[in-house]
Amino acid sequence: VIAALITRLVYLFSITMAKKQPEAAAAVDPTGWMVDNDVANFLLLHQKEVLYMCMLGYTFLHGSKVFKAVPKTASVSYKLISMILACTGGGILVPIFLNKVPVPLANDAYPIAILTSFAIHYYFPVVAEVMNLSPVVKSLVVVFYELIRAKVVLTFTLAASAAIAPTTFSFPLFGPIMCGTVAGCGGAFLPMNKGLDPITSGLQPPMSSAFVGSALVHLFLNTSLSDGVINAKEKAHLHLALLFITVGLVSAFNMKAAKVKKE
Repeated sequence: VIAALITRLVYLFSITMAKKQPEAAAAVDPTGWMVDNDVANFLLLHQKEVLYMCMLGYTFLHGSKVFKAVPKTASVSYKLISMILACTGGGILVPIFLNKVPVPLANDAYPIAILTSFAIHYYFPVVAEVMNLSPVVKSLVVVFYELIRAKVVLTFTLAASAAIAPTTFSFPLFGPIMCGTVAGCGGAFLPMNKGLDPITSGLQPPMSSAFVGSALVHLFLNTSLSDGVINAKEKAHLHLALLFITVGLVSAFNMKAAKVKKE
């Protein structure tokens, strides 16, 4: 009985002392300011409303490229299917590689955005002309486009990293990078009868940025570079989005260095 009383007293004493001790200080994140602000919340597409708005801009810009490339005499069905493949090419190919459901079948928001953008291009082509004439509108659409592309590249790079078993290294190296690259530019190669024509004159900016972005994100998240980094995934996503926006704006406005003429 005495032993039981002593044990009970020790237990009560330990609880009392534990309550008096100050709580452990939360881990300090020296780079938390990167993602703890309204701009980052927008760039990371945390709100569904922002996601859907950017999705509409993404499909609209793809539609602008499709309607400019296809013959004017082409049928409505040809234009629509071409636009679907351009918008979701990477989201079709990569899920097939990973034995997943393609994006246009898994997410109803994409077909809705594609059909809406197609209707705008088909019935109100003046909207696309306004976008091309106004640098402000064009910049906004490019930002929306690149934010969706960054989200797609990050999502499929991580999905491939989780699905592919490591072999030579402690993590799968080339597979996730290739999947992320295709996710960011796969629509350029669809339909398949295009072959390698899209890269005849070299990689287009969306292709090179998708490759560089997926490689940097994959290596950062799977090596010691991210050790001790709090919210490493969100910070990688933020930097990927900024990279894509920069490349997209430079490409959209042809802000390239002039070639030096040889005398």
